[in-house]
Amino acid sequence: MKESIFDFAQVQLRRLITEHPDQFPMYTTHGRWDFSGETWTNWCEGFLGGQLWLVYLHTKDLWWREQAEHYARLIEPRKTDRAVHDLGFLFWPTWKRWYDLTGDPGIQNVVLDAGRTLALRYNKKGKYLRSFLAPDSLFIDIMMNVGIIFYAAQQTGDQNLYEIGLQHCLTSRRFLVRGDGSTAHEGLFDLDTGEFLRQSTQQGWRADSCWARGLAWAIYGFTTVYGFTNDDRFLDTARACADFYINHIPAHGIPPNDFDEPEPTCPYESSAAAIAASGLLDLARISGSARYRQQALHILGTLTGPEFLAEHTPAWEGLLMHGVYHQRKGLGVDESVMWGDYFFLEAVGKVLDE
Repeated sequence: MKESIFDFAQVQLRRLITEHPDQFPMYTTHGRWDFSGETWTNWCEGFLGGQLWLVYLHTKDLWWREQAEHYARLIEPRKTDRAVHDLGFLFWPTWKRWYDLTGDPGIQNVVLDAGRTLALRYNKKGKYLRSFLAPDSLFIDIMMNVGIIFYAAQQTGDQNLYEIGLQHCLTSRRFLVRGDGSTAHEGLFDLDTGEFLRQSTQQGWRADSCWARGLAWAIYGFTTVYGFTNDDRFLDTARACADFYINHIPAHGIPPNDFDEPEPTCPYESSAAAIAASGLLDLARISGSARYRQQALHILGTLTGPEFLAEHTPAWEGLLMHGVYHQRKGLGVDESVMWGDYFFLEAVGKVLDE
């Protein structure tokens, strides 16, 4: 893995925070960060600060640490945000990294508050954390956020928080992960009885298809949850999702926006590949599987090539090209997306730090 990737990331990030201070773009338009486009929901402000922390941890340059702390402070009020299901995305890459570096209990309290806030989304009848979209809606994305609840439970000894996290994961495993390891984006429930009604999708091709980023969230999320619980059901689920990914991607390792869409509109979804690569590295470490590590390295090898890494594409402002935010809404299609850049840099850092 090339050290030069972090050099390129420093160039792109320095330009972003210098030219657009205190702003949090979500996706590019024609390769330039878009600050006026529709966002659908307010979920990804942690990924810019997260990249700043990754650069600092890799370079030990105090200027990057100053920027990382500053961008973390900008999102601190979101620790009590009850409008979204994405508090893990906000506080895990930023405040959790900051706490791990310092051991400062004041910093940790921000992470714990975010975990407690996320747990307030729990639907007792259906045993799931509801999505931002509606009370009857469960997203596979929430598997990437539930870890912050487990962390709060672990650090405070709050058994109720642990039970909320556990039940949510069991519900997601039962109703969103199919027998072949593919995943649904959304599950809908009867609010009166808690009964599961049907699978649905907001961003995939159709309800019974496999949206690639959702599958990547599942690989990474169930792996993380296994680390908190040591519950083999979650390790088995992570493996099943990883095996589906590996068995269904093209030879280059990058999925389309949806695995089941015939003649896909978006043949590449680089952010899903970056998430999957980082999750597969964690799964390989936990399970001891060389196959998962080799697949992660293969994906990263493709992503670091000129087709995807924007290093040799003049005026492009992100790191990874060919990402997709929301194909159905036409948002950030075939562009750089902030979470794609973050998980790509995270995965590269994991390899370089081995």
